[in-house]
Amino acid sequence: MASSLKGSEKELEALPTVDAGEVRQLMSSGCHYLDVRLVKDFVKAHVAGARNVPYYLSVTPSGKEKNPHFGDEVAALFGKDEHLIVACNTGVRSRLATNDLLNAGFKNVKNLRGGYQSLLRSENQKPAAQQP
Repeated sequence: MASSLKGSEKELEALPTVDAGEVRQLMSSGCHYLDVRLVKDFVKAHVAGARNVPYYLSVTPSGKEKNPHFGDEVAALFGKDEHLIVACNTGVRSRLATNDLLNAGFKNVKNLRGGYQSLLRSENQKPAAQQP
């Protein structure tokens, strides 16, 4: 129920998003793909041309350790006016990352709804290892 959502949850619901079917076209027009998964997951498989800045440094059964330098690391790669598609595996972590980037002054960031898995489903392919 939207009326019972806290302020931060409402912000996450209102984030700019992009669907998997739009990603390739956006990338071909100059939009960058920012993968916020852990490095080990990025190395296994990722979108060609993607840049990786992990939102979390570790994810364990006892908790998640957020990358304290996430915003600075993204700012070192991209200008705040550049167009970014922010993605993780399923779209949950990238929603948080997109919100953080918007709050840090990035103007053109969109969350990939459903994450990398939705992109794979939309292209009807299985994950394939990419060379670094």
